[in-house]
Amino acid sequence: MSSEPMSSEVATTPFAVDLFRGLSGRCPCCGSGRMFRAFLKVSDNCSACGEELHHHRADDFPAYCVIFIVGHLIVPLVLSVETNFAPSYWVHLAIWPPAILALSLGLLQPVKGAIVALQWRLGMHGFADAKRARADNAYVVTHGA
Repeated sequence: MSSEPMSSEVATTPFAVDLFRGLSGRCPCCGSGRMFRAFLKVSDNCSACGEELHHHRADDFPAYCVIFIVGHLIVPLVLSVETNFAPSYWVHLAIWPPAILALSLGLLQPVKGAIVALQWRLGMHGFADAKRARADNAYVVTHGA
């Protein structure tokens, strides 16, 4: 398997569409099949188009991104509430841990889906061969055999 970037790639869908498909937990290739078979377990293949998804290497990057996003949303809110209202500690304890937990759990799967879709789009890791095959297919379809 070659890890060289492919210069002859013919994009069939806009980048934003692929990213949205990942965010919504759909196959980045067809947009119909489900990407996840469990909460964070990516399916080996798309049930609709058969695209192989098992090569992804998301690892800890989705969790890092979620921590970054949640931190940038919650910290300004905490500071604003503390500065303007100065509630007691039990109010902070009643508001922020549930908010952090809900945001973290709510964002983890969409962020992981977007990262897998990004890897698919860029042809990273094992997705390179499938990307090359799609580009060759697109060339044959548009230019004939």
